[in-house]
Amino acid sequence: MQPFNEQKLSSLSPPVLNVLAKVSPERDFHRGGLAQAVVTLSRLFTTERATLSQHYLDDPAHASAYLSYFLPVNLSKVQVLLAELAENNGLETSDRPMAVLDLGCGPGTGSLALLDWFWHRKPEQARALSVLASDVSSAPLQDATKLWEAYCREVGIASTGLRSVQGNLEHPLKGELGKQIVRGGPYDLMIMANCLNELCPSSVDPPMERAAVIEQLLPFLALHGTIMIIEPALRQTARGLHQVRNYLLKKGLCTVYSPCLHEGGCPALDNPDDWCHEERPWQTPPTIAALDREVGFIKDALKFSYLLLRTDGRTIATRSPQTFRVVSELRELKGEKRAWLCNETGRPEVGRLDRKASPYNEALDSWHRGDIVQIERIVRKEKEGKVSPVGRIERDVAVEIIRHA
Repeated sequence: MQPFNEQKLSSLSPPVLNVLAKVSPERDFHRGGLAQAVVTLSRLFTTERATLSQHYLDDPAHASAYLSYFLPVNLSKVQVLLAELAENNGLETSDRPMAVLDLGCGPGTGSLALLDWFWHRKPEQARALSVLASDVSSAPLQDATKLWEAYCREVGIASTGLRSVQGNLEHPLKGELGKQIVRGGPYDLMIMANCLNELCPSSVDPPMERAAVIEQLLPFLALHGTIMIIEPALRQTARGLHQVRNYLLKKGLCTVYSPCLHEGGCPALDNPDDWCHEERPWQTPPTIAALDREVGFIKDALKFSYLLLRTDGRTIATRSPQTFRVVSELRELKGEKRAWLCNETGRPEVGRLDRKASPYNEALDSWHRGDIVQIERIVRKEKEGKVSPVGRIERDVAVEIIRHA
């Protein structure tokens, strides 16, 4: 079996680049101030995340930094997952226009990503998109409308597909937001990009409360719909997402399309130092490359944690005890190569000695984080009555890459 596709470099489309060039400078922010704002917001997103306010985009400096630097990166993350869904007809809809709910939307990152993605693949579906976007603050919703309308002008389509409503995502079915959600469903896609971790920070059990938010939304998901959750590639936020996943799956409320290859408890939670995240190659736009040089960052890859949840049982790959997700980079050690894998059997570390390399197992040399692989057999050797913690791939064992990340 051949891999579904080779690892591809994600990039922003010309219409998106043109729109961002036209809209982002409207905040009249001088260059040095923008660079400092990017540094400040990056710090709030990482080492000072506990102090991040839900209303941080009300600050003009933060909003400018987000539009100029973080929105292009996050937009590409959404599009990577749209492509992943499309591989298995996971974006199929009925004859009606596609209905989308973009929650915690900020300046409409997910909505714009979706509009652009469909415009380049199914223009008629882009014209018919129906998106309800919501955020806790009004300022980013205004930016979302500006970006949506600017993109529609750029490609020459009507801009009537986006509706926005201010609301508290911790209580999504209350107030005007709740009315709009009920009125607009069922939804073929719900997007929650970098917002779930910001909910219920003072709760005794934040992951449980966040899972309860998802539980409230699930009845409004279309039969073949998907909830797309993207979170930062940080240990704290990723592990929180793993816990949300466990709460939902334990109650049998949904299944995982990807990245997981099982519905059992997340084995990354067994060790407090473990967490899962993606790292996909990305073509850095010139404007972001210039900011990177100024502030000392390197934004040449898309790093994130995610879940694609469904209720129809559809999965990205056929599951079996021999099929694994690669959840680390391939490490080249003295005389061998190793990686951490994950599936229904757990989270094993698997290696192949260099002297055991053969045409049967040469696919291992091309493993990347996020790949889905098939291994005919993993051997665990015993020494002095103890089983080796590292599974071994022998010379005669067939290794295949089912899907590149």
